[in-house]
Amino acid sequence: MITTKLLVGSALAAMASLAASATIAQAGPAETPEYSFEKCYGVVKAGNNDCQTATHSCAGTSTADNQGDAWIYLPAGACAKLTGGSIEPKA
Repeated sequence: MITTKLLVGSALAAMASLAASATIAQAGPAETPEYSFEKCYGVVKAGNNDCQTATHSCAGTSTADNQGDAWIYLPAGACAKLTGGSIEPKA
């Protein structure tokens, strides 16, 4: 009886983790935030950009840290406070 409960519990946990990873793995642009925002260029870690760049087509596809054309959404006014942050793409 305990083995059956363990098997059913494991199967349910596996199904839940697959469903969660399927929603995370969807490519495309990040959702527009609900707050007043700005796009901040040049401060993104590799693979953490919010949308396409000149060289990549989807969110999470930048290949270098602080890539000049990769951006993330930040609250308005926050980008100017970051070293290397710019509200315009860098060449």
